[in-house]
Amino acid sequence: MKLMKSIPAITRTRLLGVAIALALGGVSAPVFTQEMDHSAMGHGMPPAESMEEMDHSAMGHDMEGMTTEEHAGMQGQDLPANAAPREPIPAVTDSDREAAFPDVAGHTVHDDGVHWFALLNRLETWDADEGSAIGWEGSGWIGTDLDRVWVRSEGESIDGSVESADVEVLYGRAIARWWDLVAGVRHDFGEGPSQTFAAVGVMGLAPYMFEVEATAYFGQSGQTGLGLEAEYETLFTNRLIGTWLVEAEVWGQDDRKRGIGSGLSTLEAGFRLRYEFHRQFAPYIGVVWERAYGGTADYRREQSRDIEDTRVVAGVRIWF
Repeated sequence: MKLMKSIPAITRTRLLGVAIALALGGVSAPVFTQEMDHSAMGHGMPPAESMEEMDHSAMGHDMEGMTTEEHAGMQGQDLPANAAPREPIPAVTDSDREAAFPDVAGHTVHDDGVHWFALLNRLETWDADEGSAIGWEGSGWIGTDLDRVWVRSEGESIDGSVESADVEVLYGRAIARWWDLVAGVRHDFGEGPSQTFAAVGVMGLAPYMFEVEATAYFGQSGQTGLGLEAEYETLFTNRLIGTWLVEAEVWGQDDRKRGIGSGLSTLEAGFRLRYEFHRQFAPYIGVVWERAYGGTADYRREQSRDIEDTRVVAGVRIWF
């Protein structure tokens, strides 16, 4: 009864009529039809008789000239197994290749240009026992990226007199990334007789940003030597930079006239702190420790000179 109450009244009336007809038998059940109003259902579709034939060309499909496979692709259907694959990207033509790879014959090779560079890495002074002292160390080159002529010089002058100095002229050839092989001549002058050496070595940037120079020397009377230098920079700021330096000299024979003993001759270590007002101009202060060893130390003792020295230096670094 509750179910019957939930059915609308008009529906209950129709159901009752159908039941009576079935009970009497032989009487066809009434057919209840009602024309459906599709617009009332919210579809917004016009009546079938009012629909006009649709113009597919107006929809941008342009069905004329289309193959069966193209039409099937538009309808979302699978292509036949023997159908050629569709190519949404056009095939590359010769004109496309020419545009992508133009002829670069005659293009200028920039690594053949000749350049030059000069660096006065250290020009400093300190207070020595014999008077005011000046020290320098610098290098420069001219050439291309692969082939260069190098000039290097280092020395000390005390109270206006050159105590020790050397000048090297070397040919350098790039043999690896960041590394050059150098060969040339070195000339020493200062106290004692001057001497000239043949020189060969390497220079470059080692792992962890260490600048390294290692040069072997071959001089008169079978004299041989080895110079080693390693330098490392610490950036405290973009302008305040500290430089750590270690230098060593080793000689194969004693040379009393020049005050050189065989074996490890001298070892020098220092730290210099510079401030770059400009990248090309930077004053600095620093502390340098130096010591003589072996026969070199003995010769200095004979001359009543110190074999070990610690000094405070002030100078400037300039490059062009």
